[in-house]
Amino acid sequence: MSNVAVIGTQWGDEGKGKVVDWLSHRADVVVRFQGGHNAGHTLVIDGTTYKLSLLPSGVVRPGKMSIIGNGVVIDPWALIQEIDRIEEQGVSISPDRLRIAENACLILPFHGELDRLREDAHGDIKIGTTGRGIGPAYEDKVGRRGIRLCDLFDPSELESRLDATVSHHDALRRGHGLVLIDKPKILADLLAVAPRLLPYSDTVWRLLEKERHAGKRILFEGAQGVMLDIDHGTYPYVTSSNTVAGSVAAGCGTSPKSVGYVLGITKAYTTRVGYGPFPSELSDATGRMLGERGKEFGTVTGRRRRCGWFDSVMVRQAIKVAGVDGIALTKLDVLDGIEELRICVGYTFGDDTLDYLPSSPKTQIGISPVYESIEGWAQSTQGARSWADLPATAVKYIRRVEELIGAPVTLLSTSPEREDTILVRDPFAD
Repeated sequence: MSNVAVIGTQWGDEGKGKVVDWLSHRADVVVRFQGGHNAGHTLVIDGTTYKLSLLPSGVVRPGKMSIIGNGVVIDPWALIQEIDRIEEQGVSISPDRLRIAENACLILPFHGELDRLREDAHGDIKIGTTGRGIGPAYEDKVGRRGIRLCDLFDPSELESRLDATVSHHDALRRGHGLVLIDKPKILADLLAVAPRLLPYSDTVWRLLEKERHAGKRILFEGAQGVMLDIDHGTYPYVTSSNTVAGSVAAGCGTSPKSVGYVLGITKAYTTRVGYGPFPSELSDATGRMLGERGKEFGTVTGRRRRCGWFDSVMVRQAIKVAGVDGIALTKLDVLDGIEELRICVGYTFGDDTLDYLPSSPKTQIGISPVYESIEGWAQSTQGARSWADLPATAVKYIRRVEELIGAPVTLLSTSPEREDTILVRDPFAD
């Protein structure tokens, strides 16, 4: 049996929540390994919609262990609110079902303030952050001044750690003309929230080692997508963590060998929320139609997503960089009824032809897509649960996508409903 890592191969919002939920009934343990509450997963189960940001998607499934790894940055108050909200929907989230890495860093209120201040300072050329403090929290982590969950066990240690963090941020706040941090209040607020969080604390790397040796199936759940990776994405319009499968090991303290199969979630067209280059973007009626049909609004922010044709160049690059073994193709039904579909198969920059997305922001903005046209289909694919239910031209589109990206379709999702999924190959069986 193989453990599986699920990551996005585009700019996030590919439908990872549904796929992870669909796979979770085959898994024993579901682990979040990077990101923060800027990520959003929407699950639709028996007509009930669950919106998750920090909690692993497996948390809504009875009998599954859910883990938040050390690679995640955690807003304590946002996490408690999310737990309370999901429990109001009838899901019990006890320490028996949820464990949090004791060495995970925390997001504090002044992280969000700094995040929003910087974004506003960019004027019309914004990075596109959610303003929730994820980036500044990762900065403090790398700067060795972060507050970790384990610090909440010892009030004196917490106060000492907070001194170093506040000293750094007060210097920044003075430069921006902001009121200095009320350290006693932050300390009191952390000590007040500690009793709610600490029962979930655990030495996650040991827990995972135990589960692995017991033969348990582990599902590693990523956030965002490869093209938002801090190193391999469209920098600087990226997130603040590594979103590739290679970050699984560092993000929860397990061996890279623990991941047997990497499943890349891939939307049948392309979307992006926020700013940054988007070679195949459509600013016309077709782009608006894709957004309306696909209900392309951010789970966390509600921001409208930009839409465009499928970019095979970008996805192929993501597959190579992240070591993707197969993809889960989502939202095929959004393309129903479009007479002629287009797929981006290359780029031009001046007189040059490119078969990859270069790192230079100037080049990324200046490239133009090279398209290949393919016949669409009139019939509905929504709710299809077998290849026989799909129009021949839809199958042809899928096969062409496979050829262009260099990876097979492992799963095909044809609606937000969990059961509307075609399994081609079980990732856990590899």
